[in-house]
Amino acid sequence: MTNPTPRAPLLPGWLVLSLAILLALGLGMLASSINQRRVEARLVRVQFMQPLDPEEVSPERWNRSFPRQTLAWQSSRDPAGAPAFLYEQVRDYLVERPRLAVLWAGFPFARAWKWPRSHVHSVEDVRGTPRIDEETPAACWACKSSDAPRLMAREGLSAYYARDFEPHKPEATHAIACLDCHAPETMDLRVTRPALKEAFRRQGKDLETASLQEMRSLVCAQCHVEYYFKGKKENHLTHPWDEGLTPEAFEAYYARVGHVDWIHPVSGARMLKMQHPDYELSHKGPHAQAGISCADCHMPYIAEGSARVTDHSMRSPSRNLLAACQVCHPWSEAELFDSIVQPQRATRLAREQAEKVLVAAHLEIGDAARHGATDAELEEVRDLLSRAQLSWDYVASANSQGFHAPEEALRILGRSLDLAGQCRQRTREIRAARGRREPVPIPDLSTKAKAQAFIKPYEESARATAP
Repeated sequence: MTNPTPRAPLLPGWLVLSLAILLALGLGMLASSINQRRVEARLVRVQFMQPLDPEEVSPERWNRSFPRQTLAWQSSRDPAGAPAFLYEQVRDYLVERPRLAVLWAGFPFARAWKWPRSHVHSVEDVRGTPRIDEETPAACWACKSSDAPRLMAREGLSAYYARDFEPHKPEATHAIACLDCHAPETMDLRVTRPALKEAFRRQGKDLETASLQEMRSLVCAQCHVEYYFKGKKENHLTHPWDEGLTPEAFEAYYARVGHVDWIHPVSGARMLKMQHPDYELSHKGPHAQAGISCADCHMPYIAEGSARVTDHSMRSPSRNLLAACQVCHPWSEAELFDSIVQPQRATRLAREQAEKVLVAAHLEIGDAARHGATDAELEEVRDLLSRAQLSWDYVASANSQGFHAPEEALRILGRSLDLAGQCRQRTREIRAARGRREPVPIPDLSTKAKAQAFIKPYEESARATAP
């Protein structure tokens, strides 16, 4: 038997070696690029900077050393550069979704809730909102002005929180900007708001050990989170994270501490208002779970001549698809944009359905109360309604409109619909026991004016009977 002819190698050895070297170089360059994204804050050092005061709040002074970043921050005033969900024109959610006035009846949000605008407008917008009144605490400046940390340090945190909003107007004049996220001496990312530090300490976590990649989200978590003012007089700004970051965890926390934001004048339910839990909701999303930070998408690297800098206009990725999305997703711009909009559309449909059901639930409980149902009989349905609206509000008040965690957003809205459905079924039984079997009519809520006119008598009656 003859030996078979040996096969020639598939590739010459020199070619295999060359490909291996090229692959190693490519991986090295990729790792270097990723590392550069994570350590940019440490690249700019004092030798390239003009000295900054440790409490320097003026972006103009920071501009001397960081003109590109400052210009990008200022550019968010331009409607053409505004994020898809941010608008230079002041748009009112209550005009576009009048049912909200009924859902928040008796609470300042029933007066107005504007579409969010960029950080450049933070002081201007908080000064102009009709939600500010004589009961508004100084804590409301915490996420609206770069002057807030200085005022907290000067007055002492407890004294600052216990004061009213109005006395700080003369000094709270600078919008959210450089000082809120960067240490002036080193440009290192840092947390400047005490509430976030306190929330981490209560969980046994140390912010000082956070990685730079984690800090690229934590600087955003200083403000883009759920919070409440603890204590009727203290008004201590607090994040309710002790039980977790989900709406179920918030329910457990608020039940344990006994906090209620207001009593709904139509249904009598004890209500909790969610603020803007973007950080919390995003934790259940695919990007956060893959280790992607807020800054990776909202502040990606962009080319400025021969330099690569972080985009400080803080735009929606939909306005910057090449830099924000195509780095990881090699799709067309149309495909990328559709991947953002489709989850938002699904969330909107579920959110609108929940709003209709929640409005009906408030009206039905109110009808039962007017026809003799006692507080004891209504306790269960009021609790169900409060929990249902908390879940809806958790998604509705988050700025991503569901995109940060599409599956979680729909799960939470489904939970809201389920709880509201249980509430309405039990309320029907209570009403039927008193001969009230016909449906409760839904008033004309087609405009903001009509919705506010409907809730006005309820709010006036609640104020008249308040202790």
